[in-house]
This record gives sequence, structure tokens and C-alpha cells, in this order.
Amino acid sequence: MPGLLHLDSSADLTGSTTRALTRTFAETWRGLGPQHTVTYRDLHTDPPPHLSDAALHWAPRLRVAGETPDPAAAATQELLLAELFAADVLVIGAPMYNWSIPSTLKAWIDQVHVLGVTAPFDTREQPLAGRPVVVVSARGAQYGPGSPTAGWDHAVPPVELVLGRSLGMAVTVVTAEATLAFRVPAMAELRDAAQTELNAAQRSVVELAARLGHQAAVRR
Repeated sequence: MPGLLHLDSSADLTGSTTRALTRTFAETWRGLGPQHTVTYRDLHTDPPPHLSDAALHWAPRLRVAGETPDPAAAATQELLLAELFAADVLVIGAPMYNWSIPSTLKAWIDQVHVLGVTAPFDTREQPLAGRPVVVVSARGAQYGPGSPTAGWDHAVPPVELVLGRSLGMAVTVVTAEATLAFRVPAMAELRDAAQTELNAAQRSVVELAARLGHQAAVRR
């Protein structure tokens, strides 16, 4: 059965743009048929622990003498890795917080970026190479080319670097900009542009869920 791993990280449980978009993705995925399953993990309400031991960054065979992480911490990491490996497709809600990602999402990334397991080190193997991941980003202001804050987005690039470059996954980014225009009166002039971007993002997640879901079913 094609499986989706659905991750949210927004601290806003009611009005989050990324939560709404990832939910639409997951609902579209489920709508493809009962064989399309979803594993959901809310990184905000049930945050993964930060790495308690640097040894967890390495595959067991690469640890040096004396590096013996706590069994409970290792078991938590194994669960997160098992969810990742079991998924045919990932959708990740990655809102911009202070020009970066939520610390809960960073903790999840640190748990699953393991040298010699998901990332190459002593071999060139990338077991997750080509696995589709859709990163849904929401940014309160405008950060596109030509904007005064172009280049200030330090949320999406690190996720693309770790998941795409290091793990070899096939990363697609869906972005909604100027989302604070709906809340901040001083940004009211951006509301039409923000709504246009949001509508486009909604269409994108529906199209991606349908296409990737069908592709996953064929591969299965």
C-alpha cells in the first residue's frame, strides 16, 4: 500500500497556512483509495527530542569506543527512521520562524540524518535517493527575487540541502508568501497577492498529491 508520511511543525494549531496545505495534500492522498495510507506526526504537539548524544548522528558501526547512546533515545530514533523508510512520499509543513525553521522540525531532521544509515559516509549509498518529499513553506512577508528581503529565507534552503543533497530525496517546494497580510493592517496592500499565492499553493498540493500518489501505486 502506498504510504504517506505527513509532518506538521507549526505552533499555530488553528490558523496555520502550512497545516491547511499539508492537510489538503493528505486528504487528496487518502481520496485516491483505501490503499493509500497516511502516517501522521505532529512535531509541535509531540516534539521529537533533540539529540541527547552525538553518537546518534552515526550508524552503530561507525561509533567509536565508548559511544553508547541511551537505549531509550536510540529506540526513539529508530522509530522515526522506521517511519521515514516506510513512506513512499513525505509532505512536510515547514513555516518560516525568525527566518529559519521551527526547532521541532530541526530536531526531527537531526534524528533522521544519520551518517551511514540515511546519509552516505563510508559508502556512497543513499537508501532514500529519489524518494519524493514535498516541503510546504509559509513566509509572513515577501522574500522572492527583487524584494528587499530576498535571500533572507533560511528555512527552505537547509531542508533542501539535508533532504535533497545529503539524503538524495526528490524535493519539491510549495510556498505561500506574505501570509501576515491577512493579519497585519500595515500589510493590507499585499492581501490580493497573498491570496493569489495561497490559491496557487492549494492547487499545487492537490496536483502533487494526486500525481505522486498514482506514481507510488504503480511502483508498489
